[in-house]
Amino acid sequence: MNLAEIRTIRWRGRDVPTGIFKEPVEGPVLARGASLEGDHQVDKRVHGGDAKAVYAYAREDYEWWEAELGRDLPPGAFGENLTLEGIEVSGAPAGERWRVGGSLLEVTEPRQPCFKLGVKMDSLRFLKQFTAANRPGTYLRIVEEGEVAAGDPVEVLSPR
Repeated sequence: MNLAEIRTIRWRGRDVPTGIFKEPVEGPVLARGASLEGDHQVDKRVHGGDAKAVYAYAREDYEWWEAELGRDLPPGAFGENLTLEGIEVSGAPAGERWRVGGSLLEVTEPRQPCFKLGVKMDSLRFLKQFTAANRPGTYLRIVEEGEVAAGDPVEVLSPR
């Protein structure tokens, strides 16, 4: 489980707030409304809001990127809230529901990266690499509120 405080980055001569710098947290977090408690989303037109309340990325994709980039990547490197293993994350169909801890989440759409991911990965070329790799992760909406914690099992349910 990864959450973010708002940080300011410098982009093209101006200060830009962002919530992409997610870091691991201990213990349960409440999934409620349009976010996870304690996770700060800045521009809810493109990242956050009801349809993009939670972002998930696969551990298997992390391993692929680490081999591709030749370096280890820390938890939350892609700005995800949930780093999942053994779940088809990037290929999950819209409408598929996941029981995660005490919450019920629904897949809404794959991620479309913005410049902030390039800044976080220290390479603006990374956006093209990320798109070409077809490993976008997925956004989820919160269908049923509940607590979620690192290590919670994920049960993939059929589409609604």
